[in-house]
Order: sequence, then structure tokens, then C-alpha cells
Amino acid sequence: MPELPEVETIRQRLIKGFGDRPSILNQTISKASLLLGSTLANANPDYFQGILPGNRVISVGRRAKFLILNLTETSLVFHLRMSGDLFMESISQPDEHPYRYLQHDRLRMDFNSGWRLVFNDIRKFGRVWLTTSPESLFSDLGPEPFDENLTPELFHKRLKAKSRLLKPLLLDQSFIAGVGNIYSDEALFLAKLHPLRKSDSLSLEDAGRLLDAIRAVLSKGIDQKGASIDWVYRGGEFQNYFQVYQQKDQPCPLCGTPIQKTKVGQRGTHFCPNCQKYS
Repeated sequence: MPELPEVETIRQRLIKGFGDRPSILNQTISKASLLLGSTLANANPDYFQGILPGNRVISVGRRAKFLILNLTETSLVFHLRMSGDLFMESISQPDEHPYRYLQHDRLRMDFNSGWRLVFNDIRKFGRVWLTTSPESLFSDLGPEPFDENLTPELFHKRLKAKSRLLKPLLLDQSFIAGVGNIYSDEALFLAKLHPLRKSDSLSLEDAGRLLDAIRAVLSKGIDQKGASIDWVYRGGEFQNYFQVYQQKDQPCPLCGTPIQKTKVGQRGTHFCPNCQKYS
């Protein structure tokens, strides 16, 4: 599943353009084609395809792992789930690469310019919402990791209010939004905290160190255009900087102890038993 850095990378590419592909900003929709009905979460397909033509893309936002396309009359909110991807391509020359299968396109939006936006999703779990109030979809989300109002003191208070294992808590989008399996493992390693530590056992110093670590690994992920570890995301380099994630039995970069893998809350979890002592 894409996490905050991967989603942010897609957002930036849509805004700035990528390679020979133009920015999506100010593109006017000429046609919307919903190719898989279940992709649309909250509207009638005919209404959806009928209301979009004529709308212009005003801005592209992000909230946690959601992408938000703000149009002149409405908004589209995308959640990529396990395997979704969003990209621009030429209408006359569809994108061709080893991981692109046209039969997995779930939504296409053609623009007057001759370009189109494609929502491609192999596993069919991705969803799109048509809404005039995107914020209504985010009421259950916790704070963004980079929110300036999320101070070490507030983060510590939120940790103390729970009595949960650290790894599942970091994956809980109602606690902190946008962190997933990769970046939680990397952040806990950087903070030298065991994934099975109870959240209410952390000191203020521990909490501040963890918050700094979350922000550091997410920033590094964004700088490296996310992690390319499966067939969906291309061009990311953060996988070359993994310290513990997918490094089972490899020597810890700090102490040389073999990295261990366990399951925490049904999720594969990587850590160094020496640097991340359970205490």
C-alpha cells in the first residue's frame, strides 16, 4: 500500500508534470470513462460521467493517503489502496511499459489538450469519491505528521492516552495519518524504540525522538520519490535507503546485529533486537 511519500510523489508529479507529461492544473475535462463501477464509492456512474465534462482542474491536494482533485464545480478524492496509481498519458499514444496493463484501468478522464488522467489499479481495491466537501471524508483521520500543531508534548499526550503496542498504533490512521508499514519500521528503528513497546510507557523524550524520526523518514521518502518495491510505483529510490524494512538477517547498519522479522498485529515488522531493546 502506498504511504504518505508515495502519494505525495504522485501529487507533485501531477502538479509539476513529469518527463514529457504536462501538469494536470488548468486541464479541462472533455470525457470521463468509468471502467469499473465498484471504483466509484458514492455516486451513480451515469451521473459521475455526465457531470465531469467541462470541469477544470484547479488544484491537487493530499490528506494522509488520499489525493484530492479540486475541480471548478466539484472534487474527486482518490484512495489508491493496495495497488492504485494515477498518471497522465497521451490519449493518442497510451503509456506502455512492462507493468502497465490497459485492462486494469479503472477510470480515465480525457482533457481537451489531448492528454488524459488514468487511474490504474490491478487489485481493484482503489476508490474514488465525487464530493463538494472532501473534508467530510477525513473526519476520522488523525493529525498529519508534519502538522506544526503536533508538538512533542501533544504527541506524548496522545501516546499516553493509549495503551497500545507502538507498531499497530502508528499504523492506525486515526492516531497519525499517512504512516504505513515501511515508514513505521524505519521510524521506530531511527528512534531506537521496540515495536512491541506500549505507547503509554514512553517518556516525553521518547515521544519527541519518535516524532522527529517519523518526520525524518517521511521527508527522506519524499526526497527519494517514495519506495519502488512492487509493480506499481516506478522511479522511487527510498528502497535503497532501508535500514530495517525488508532487511531480515542483514546486519544492522548501526551495530551489525542481524535484523529480525516478526508479526505485530498481522503485519510483518522488522527491527534490530540490539538497538531497539524492549525496555
